[in-house]
Order: sequence, then C-alpha cells, then structure tokens
Amino acid sequence: MSQTRPGLAQYVLLALLAIAFLYPIFWAVSSSLKPAAEIISSPLSLGAPTLDNYRAMFADVPIGTGFANTALVLVVKGAMTMFFCPLAGYAFAKYSFPGKNLLFGVVLLTLMLPTLVLIIPLLLEMSALGWVNTYQALILPGSIDAFSIFWMRQTIAAIPDELIDAGRVDGAGEFGIFYKVVLPVIRPGLAALAVLTTMNVYNDFVWPVVAVNDTSHQTLQVVLSTLAQNVTGNRIGADFATVWGELLAAGSIAMLPLLVIFVLLQRHFINGILAGSVKG
Repeated sequence: MSQTRPGLAQYVLLALLAIAFLYPIFWAVSSSLKPAAEIISSPLSLGAPTLDNYRAMFADVPIGTGFANTALVLVVKGAMTMFFCPLAGYAFAKYSFPGKNLLFGVVLLTLMLPTLVLIIPLLLEMSALGWVNTYQALILPGSIDAFSIFWMRQTIAAIPDELIDAGRVDGAGEFGIFYKVVLPVIRPGLAALAVLTTMNVYNDFVWPVVAVNDTSHQTLQVVLSTLAQNVTGNRIGADFATVWGELLAAGSIAMLPLLVIFVLLQRHFINGILAGSVKG
C-alpha cells in the first residue's frame, strides 16, 4: 500500500508551527540590535540596527568570565562523561558479573531522585572536602550520571554479540574491542549523548548557583541570572529599557553556541535518538 504524500494543508501547518517557534528567537535578536528606548516604545518594529546594547552589556556584565568558566566545566565534565559512561554502558550491556542486574537497577533508581533532593547532601560533601567555590565542585558532581550510562547501555546492547566475539577471535583485547569495534558502531549514539551533555552542562543553573558564590567561578547561567543587578549596580539611573536591552543582548549571545552545535550535529543527534530508541 503506497503512502500518502503530505498535502498542502500539512505543509502550511508545519510552516505556521515553525514560525511560531522561531519568531521569539527572531524578536529577541532583532530587539537586541535596537536602541533601548525603542524596545519599550516600539517592541514590534525593526528600527535601525545598533550595537549599543552589546557594548553596554560587555561593560556592565562579566559575561566573558561566565563563558570561560562554562567552557572549562563543559570541556572537562563533558570529557569525563563521554569517556566513562560508554565504558559503564558497555559493561552493563555485554558483560555478565555477579550483581549486574541489581547494580543496574540501583543506577536506574537514581534517575527518579529529583535534583533538589541531592542538593543538600552534595553541598555538605563539597564543604567537607573543602571544594566550595572551586571548579571541582562544578565539574565532578554529575559528571558520570545515570542517564548517560543508561543511554549508552541501550545503544551498545543493539550491537550483535557475534561482532564482539569476532574481535576476540582475532586476538583483540577488551579495550581494543571497545575502541575499534564498539565505538565506530555507536558513533550516532555518542553524538546524541554529546549534544545532550552539552545542553545539560551549558544550561545548568541550580547546582552552580548553590556550589559557587565567588564571582570569579560563576558560570554563564549564574551571570545571566544576576544581569539586571549588575546593570543597575554599575550604571546609576539605569532605566527599565536599558536593562531589557542588555538582557536581550546577553541572551542572544548565550544561545549562539548551542544553536551552532545543534545545527552542526543535528543529523547525528537525530540518528542517535532513533538508534537508541530501538533495540534490534
């Protein structure tokens, strides 16, 4: 039975949905390029583009420090996630050892714990270690998380056992099999995990704002949350329009990295989602 091709009404509906989702982003970016007064007086007009909001924002807000701290946390924490979680997923998917199902069940149970439940125990642990207001507190908690292990386990479980056995017959060691046989096969799943990890670390707010109160260690999301205070504190008499102009400028810059990463990896991300959702 032949499939019905999408009709004009479906294309129109999809176009309207795309406009509805993209218009807030377009408005935020275009408004950040308008004079601050026009954002309030003429919110829907385009106006003459200007970079005044961006210049003022860089002068009033330590957004560069936020970007640098977020980049450091993202690189180190992301590297730990991408290295250890596939190894753990491989062990749960392809090895048999005593207590395997019980241990994996415990890992899955941690997914049910809300983040807020873990805040106080983690903070007490960081305090006991003397890691409050340090990069260790930002990087280590959650670097090896249950979801990433579960995701890798489901992805690797779809690999035929015969493929791994063939590697052993050829004389490859266990790490050699993992890096030369398993990793090339699960590349789409790794790309999806990389995108999800980047989004989680980049957008994380609750833990950084609790673990760090030193401005030199604040991540981008914490800096953005205090933007209005920084603008009014650094500029006497700053009005509502000025705050909004700089807030939109900072938000426009903050969303660019994630947008670029998703555009570059969207094909691998979608393939990874589909590969991880079906066990063949």
